[in-house]
Amino acid sequence: MKFDLQQDFFSLFDLPANFQIDTSVLEQSYRALQAQVHPDKFTHLSEAERRLSVQWATRANEAYQTLRSPLNRARYLLSLHGVDTQEESNTAMPIDFLMQQMDWREALADAKQTKNTDALAEIEQQVQNMKRVLEQELARDLDNRHDFVAASGIVRKLKFIEKLAEEIASAFDELDN
Repeated sequence: MKFDLQQDFFSLFDLPANFQIDTSVLEQSYRALQAQVHPDKFTHLSEAERRLSVQWATRANEAYQTLRSPLNRARYLLSLHGVDTQEESNTAMPIDFLMQQMDWREALADAKQTKNTDALAEIEQQVQNMKRVLEQELARDLDNRHDFVAASGIVRKLKFIEKLAEEIASAFDELDN
């Protein structure tokens, strides 16, 4: 087994280092790589070779999980270019974005309190639309413009949106129980 544990996640799956990727190719490449490195295939080999297969299987899983998530893929691409998204330290957002967040959160609280699944579904649709717009902006800034500073700001926004989407999913779960 001759692999380079230092290669980036895109190279691991023979994908271009872009935000926009063909997820079906990612899936196929992941399955093919897992078939090659799965530890069960190396039970008859030495301890060192078995350990290496576990490292490779772990690396493949980590790479796959990173690249299949648009937010994590953007973070990873930025890190490859030496850009820190500063998600923990830079929470400044445009006022219109923050106002929209507040409106959605108020509507979410109201929908939960009144157990209104139609209102929840409407908020979910709006949030998913915003997520798609932000992902399109990331593709533009990362793949076309190579504007990593702008992309970093979009990653911070997308983090807010994904957290809100999780809260909406939790609200649906609460109402279903």
